[in-house]
Amino acid sequence: MATVLYRLGRASFRHRWLVLIIWVVVLGGLGGAAAAFSGATSSDFTMPGTESQRAIDALKSQFPEASGATGTIVVAAPQGQQLTASKSTVDGLVAEASKLPGVLGALDPFQTGALSQDGRYALITVQFADRADKVTDEQRTAYENSGAAARQAGLTVEHGGEVMNSEPEVGGTEGIGVLIALVVLVVTFGSLVAAGMTMLNALIGVGAGMAGLFALSGVVQLTSTAPVLALMLGLAVGIDYSLFITSRHRQNLVDGLAPDEAAGRAVGTAGSAVVFAGATVVIALAGLFVVNIPFLTVMGLAAAGTVAVAVLVAITLQPALLGFAGRRILPKRLRKTGETSDTVVHHVEGFGFRWARAITRFRVPVLLIGVIGLGALAIPAADMRIALPGASAGPTDSPARKAADLIDEGFGPGFNGRLALVVSTDSADTTKAKAQEALGVLQGTTNLLAATPPNFSRDGKTALLAIIPKTGPTDEATETLVHDVRAKVKQVQGADIALTGQTAVGIDVSEKLSDAMPRYLLLVVGLSVLLLMLVFRSILVPLKAAAGFLLTVGATFGITVLVFQQGHLASLVGLDTPGPLVSFLPILLIGILFGLAMDYEVFLVSRMREDYVHGAGPQEATISGMGHGARVVTAAALIMTSVFAGFILLDDPVIKSMGFALAIGVAIDAFVVRMTIVPAVVSLLGRAAWWLPGWLSKLLPNVDIEGEKLREHLAAAPEPEPAHV
Repeated sequence: MATVLYRLGRASFRHRWLVLIIWVVVLGGLGGAAAAFSGATSSDFTMPGTESQRAIDALKSQFPEASGATGTIVVAAPQGQQLTASKSTVDGLVAEASKLPGVLGALDPFQTGALSQDGRYALITVQFADRADKVTDEQRTAYENSGAAARQAGLTVEHGGEVMNSEPEVGGTEGIGVLIALVVLVVTFGSLVAAGMTMLNALIGVGAGMAGLFALSGVVQLTSTAPVLALMLGLAVGIDYSLFITSRHRQNLVDGLAPDEAAGRAVGTAGSAVVFAGATVVIALAGLFVVNIPFLTVMGLAAAGTVAVAVLVAITLQPALLGFAGRRILPKRLRKTGETSDTVVHHVEGFGFRWARAITRFRVPVLLIGVIGLGALAIPAADMRIALPGASAGPTDSPARKAADLIDEGFGPGFNGRLALVVSTDSADTTKAKAQEALGVLQGTTNLLAATPPNFSRDGKTALLAIIPKTGPTDEATETLVHDVRAKVKQVQGADIALTGQTAVGIDVSEKLSDAMPRYLLLVVGLSVLLLMLVFRSILVPLKAAAGFLLTVGATFGITVLVFQQGHLASLVGLDTPGPLVSFLPILLIGILFGLAMDYEVFLVSRMREDYVHGAGPQEATISGMGHGARVVTAAALIMTSVFAGFILLDDPVIKSMGFALAIGVAIDAFVVRMTIVPAVVSLLGRAAWWLPGWLSKLLPNVDIEGEKLREHLAAAPEPEPAHV
């Protein structure tokens, strides 16, 4: 692989104008396709095979007028007054809502009894024709702007419901992380040209990846968080991969190689690690399909596609840009022609060497402190709860959150987690009887506040009953109620009965993801052991890497639970309301951190193995590998952490938690696991770290990620003619 990439890098350097033009055309074409064919993203989470999804599908076919999105307009009279004094104003609001674009009708709270006990609050249910992701921005805006006359009359009016599920907005705040990454690049390279070119390369890659993703959104249903996740990963890995190749190219120039040869060898060596690291991220994300949840599979594939584009850009466009930069890629003091490492390198060991010597000297206490410390941080993860957050977990100043808070104030938290029981038979009379029977068996159910009389479809064969819990949507007692209701209605024979609603869907999603997580974790850990066995031709090094990955995941989960679920230091990340983690965060975190952890493992340990194979002792090889790789890995980890941390500044709690968990996870894995625990373990194992049984060595293919075959190829080849720069 290293030899093929060497030729690709050298060719890209020599034909840099052609490569640049190709990528500009590709970027323009994808951008045009995105503008022409992009479709709307969705905040709906479909879950085939679950009871809640079965009920939703039944409503679409048998009760279509009740299958669209619903809105809830909350009306409140001034303190100490009742809405009966403003009945005409409320009636006017109901009439106004009924005539909104995309609305089938609105229910009068005085007729439905949707009034609080003190008469101060009322709920106007607005039924839309289409589901939430099909409601247009114009329809949603008209809905949100309704009620002006009621407000002028002194009433409080807030708009909520599933129709107000908003997509996370990506604005300028996350750009702070990119600016920090640029500063890190400037400090690392000591050259504005090198830093700017690396950042430009990453931005082109993420631009192409995102454009391609939106171009496909017209035919593939994307969840609203999928593009944000793709943007996070595309930026982070794009900058890191370009950094690794640029760093190796600069070292090759300082070592006296011709520019085109330096670029070729950089792509052949560092580029091999980039391809392997990128492949692990892609495989881990694409592997989410084993969970068998469509929206999660799409999220994984979207992010994997962006990472794959970042790899292609790094190994083709990056060497082309290096050709344009020439020796300006180096700091000013190293740009003089003919000045090489023999004349400029001062014989002073950097921090990486000093750190490695300290770690290997005190390896046992370092190992104990690291493992015990990360284990302690993982303890809160035992109490982790997952759910699909509703409006009550949103930013306090959002319309949906204001409506949810007003509902909570006037009716109780259970009205924000209303459930829907769907009863279907082949006969209208039978459906009516079975719906009444279902109401009867539910009487006395723990935590059940109310079960409303049924509404019937036009043919009378399908009934819809509202089930209202006493507790909020993400409360454990509500989850118990869902299971209790489902168990009780099984007593009703002769009807197809299913429980659904946003709360039930969220519970089903969370349970299915919880069941799939051990299976996916086993897949990822097994994959890491196999891939690293191929790379390092060792048994203990891959096992050590997998154990380190588990420590990273456990500590990351623990810290995220402390902040986002338990609320400790929540104000520091701008979190308004602590609560359960979003249900798909843990499994996504496992996949993403696995790929990123393998990045740093490869870049550090491959140099250790390279020196060991060339005759260095285990201790010396460990110190050399850390000494040469620490600076670049530190910069890469700071960059990736900064990019992820930039997303903490967004208001959306789901994106905020994803950015926080990824930033913390990368920092823990890079600085604690890979740069501290790993050298301690490798040094402690000694020669045993690189042991591989002979029979297994013959079975495993040699991927040559360190470029051993490339060196043999270069040694046998005639001296290449240098390219003009």
